[in-house]
Amino acid sequence: MERTFEYAVFASRWIQAPLYGGLIVAEMLYAYKFLVELWEMVLHINKMDETVFMLGVLGLIDVTMVANLLTMVIIGGYATFVSKLDLEQHPDRPDWLTHVDPGTIKIKLAASLIGISSIHLLKAFVDVAHEDPEHIKWKIFIHMTFLASAILLAWTDKIMQKDKKH
Repeated sequence: MERTFEYAVFASRWIQAPLYGGLIVAEMLYAYKFLVELWEMVLHINKMDETVFMLGVLGLIDVTMVANLLTMVIIGGYATFVSKLDLEQHPDRPDWLTHVDPGTIKIKLAASLIGISSIHLLKAFVDVAHEDPEHIKWKIFIHMTFLASAILLAWTDKIMQKDKKH
């Protein structure tokens, strides 16, 4: 009875597989959104001033960074929690996949969130005339919170790695 239950508990990790499938669909939607925004820029490039163009490019960077975040969550989460990826011989295998663990994923996710937050801040600073100062303050506060969280995560991971070596 115990052995059967333990097998069922272990097999339950596959419940997450459809969640990662859904994230793949979300990533495809981000790719579509990117192409739509890029096409809009192509169609209106001659009517854009430098600020509008820069905001458009920052929007494309933002979409790309969110897609990168999704890729890390999909690959890292699946490999960590569902099933290992048998890609040792694949020529395009990312280097970071060799040392995927929950701590590494958390730090990479935090760094991605900081990057995305930086893009949002930069967009606000570029278009400061149309931004509510209160919103800018909140964006800075949120960005600083992401930074502090990332530093604490990295520090905690370093301590835990040091403890594993002893």
